[in-house]
Amino acid sequence: MGIDPGTLLMGYGIIKVSHNGVALIMMDVLKLSSKKDAYERLQIIHEKVCQLVKDHSPHALAIEAPFFGKNVQSMLKLGRAQGVAIAAAMQAGVPVTEYSPRKIKQSITGNGNADKLQVLKMLQRILCFEDNPKYYDATDALAAAVCHHFQGNISVNPTSKKINGWKDFLVKNPGRVK
Repeated sequence: MGIDPGTLLMGYGIIKVSHNGVALIMMDVLKLSSKKDAYERLQIIHEKVCQLVKDHSPHALAIEAPFFGKNVQSMLKLGRAQGVAIAAAMQAGVPVTEYSPRKIKQSITGNGNADKLQVLKMLQRILCFEDNPKYYDATDALAAAVCHHFQGNISVNPTSKKINGWKDFLVKNPGRVK
């Protein structure tokens, strides 16, 4: 599961990894009213992540790290949203990994400076879907999940050990060599 945290829009995406590859389960956004109190919005984020974890039982949560901009107040708000999402996943025993926006873009497109449309188009090719989501926050979250998979952190068998390099991969996956 991937999360793109935000206090007004939180993107989320869920993928399934199997022997056949990786597939899209769902992606969407949680829209939060700016009229709601900041703490109310944090509670809604927590409840949404808890519900997603309950409904989909993810093996891992990949979350986009806050982008360091000039506005300190925005960073604080974004950090709180991220913290609440992380806490909800960890409370359910789901391991969390954080990725920088640049790392996610690099993993998906091969270019750490790719724009959001390039990321969307590559995700459409990787996951075989044609829909254009209304908000890029959903594809950002989906990209975090796929990035996590590409980093070798999601395995078909969640109880298997982590792979350390190509030699280790070849030893543990002889049927995947062509």
